Parts: sequence; structure tokens; C-alpha cells
Amino acid sequence: MRLANLLLAGAAAAAVATAAGSASAADPIGKGLVMYMQMGGNPGDGATLARQTGAAQAADALGVELKPQFSAWAPETMIAQFKEALAAKPACIEIMGHPGSAAFHDLVKQATDEGIVVTDGNSPMTDLQAEFGTKGFGYAGVDLYAGGALTAKAMLAKGLKSGDEAMVYGVFSQAERGQSEKGLADTLEKAGLKVDRLEITQEVNSDTSLGVPILAAYIQAHPNLKAIGTQHGGVTGSMQQVLQKAGKKPGDIIVGGIDLGPATIDGLKSGYITATLDQLLYLQGFMPVVQCVMTAKYKMPGLSLNTGAGTVTPQTIDTLTKLIDAGIR
Repeated sequence: MRLANLLLAGAAAAAVATAAGSASAADPIGKGLVMYMQMGGNPGDGATLARQTGAAQAADALGVELKPQFSAWAPETMIAQFKEALAAKPACIEIMGHPGSAAFHDLVKQATDEGIVVTDGNSPMTDLQAEFGTKGFGYAGVDLYAGGALTAKAMLAKGLKSGDEAMVYGVFSQAERGQSEKGLADTLEKAGLKVDRLEITQEVNSDTSLGVPILAAYIQAHPNLKAIGTQHGGVTGSMQQVLQKAGKKPGDIIVGGIDLGPATIDGLKSGYITATLDQLLYLQGFMPVVQCVMTAKYKMPGLSLNTGAGTVTPQTIDTLTKLIDAGIR
């Protein structure tokens, strides 16, 4: 049985057993529902593929017609995509919190007033979840600050000490999304490290290859740098290339990141990446589709799932590679 069906059995069995069914018992419970879903990056990239897989398998199992949207992580594109989805009047829309609660509030209110289920993934919007949770606004993603802190603790365990120089490269300015990097930087600082916080521009956010020369130049300008942390999946994947370009060997600089894209896997296996937060992107795709069906069909409120389960290291990566290659981990 596929993982999708296993999860479906746990999430929906009780509802299926008790539902007053006008539809055939053989029909999937989400038959007839249309859902627009923001995937985040670009189709098939390392920080997006497993989310696509989870969403597609959930939609297939539940009978939902899925309309995926890709934004290259640009907040303004996410807002435009929500407006596009709203105009289509689907049953459900899943959004990402990168633009922030203020930017999304009026649009979410309009959608819920029209009877459209709106839920959230990857980056939280706590204010909107509190206001619209009874209408199905849930969250499937990492507790961002805690996830950043967990990454920092994995870095510290590799020998960093008080007084060491570190840099955290992230989207600190992006509403709640920036809490991930803040948790990472704060935790390193509490351990006594000297932390420089460097903002990722939107250009690098959308095309992380543009960050390679920036980071390589930073490393060369800071010869005493001991650690680099980031909570951007694309940047994590570029770190081996960055360090090689800067003339560094594996282990010269301790690197903490996020996600499990192909380049990140290579970086873990080579030792250039020390630890990466595994945020279970498959579940970030799968569970919003379940939320859509549970609310649209059975009026269930928004559910929260913290997908920041742990970190992957060079010592543990080999056990996951087959699942990663399948677009699940």
C-alpha cells in the first residue's frame, strides 16, 4: 500500500464510515472538488519535488482535481496566484505565508466569505489561522523558529565553540518566514558565537545560483569564519559549490541547511554540508489536500502539523536516498 493510502486511511476512515452518503461508496470522498495549491519554488526542484509528490498522491487517492501553482518563492507572485485561484472559485486554495498575514488577510476573508476553504503550508500565518481556523485554515509545515534552532544545535554538536565566527544567510525580513533563520542565528548566539546576519535578496531567493559568488566572496573576506547556516533549500544545495569556489575543503566550515535536494545530498555525502533540517515536504503537500477534503466535505476546522522532525547528516543520508530519488523525502 502506498504511503498516500496509509495516511488517507488514518485521516479519513472515521469520516467515511459515518458520512451521510449520497455518492456511491466506491467514489473517493473528494470527488468533484477542485483545489488550487501553491507549491513554492519551481517544478521538480529540490525544495519543491517532494511537496508536489505528496499533493499529487493525496489528490489521486481522494479524487481531488489539483491545480498546482509555482512562484519561484516570490511573495508578490503568491498574491497574484491567490487572486487567480479566487477568480476560478474552486472548493479549496492552499497558500504559503511568505507574503505575510497583512498581505493575505482581505483575500482570505473574501474567499472564506464565498465558501472557499483556505489553508496554509510551509510558512505559517498565525493571525490568519486564529481568525479563520474554524473555516478550515490549518497549517502543515515547520515550527519555523524551533526548526532553525534544531539546525543550529546540530551545527554546534560538530565542535563549534564560544567566540567562533558564524554567518546566517536568510530571508530575515519576510514576515513569519524569517523566524526560521532567526531561530538558527539566535541559538548560535546563545552558545557564544559571533553571528553575522546576511539577507537573501529576492533575486537570489528565486535563482540561488546568483548567490554562489556572493557567498564565495564573503567566505574569502572572512578568513576566520567557522560556520554558515541557512534555512533556504536552494541555497543549501549550492553550498558545496560555494565552498569549493572559495577554496575550502569538507569540514573547513560547518554548514547547516534545510531540505534534501540532489545537490544537498551530494553535499552531505561529500562532507561539505554538516546537517540539514528535514521538514518532510511530502507531508506539506499531502496534508493540505486532506485538510481541503475534511473541511469541504465534513466541515472540520483547521488542523496543525509540525513537519520539522529532525536533521539529516552525512552519517544518516544513505538510508534515505531511495525515498528521496522517488520524490518522497
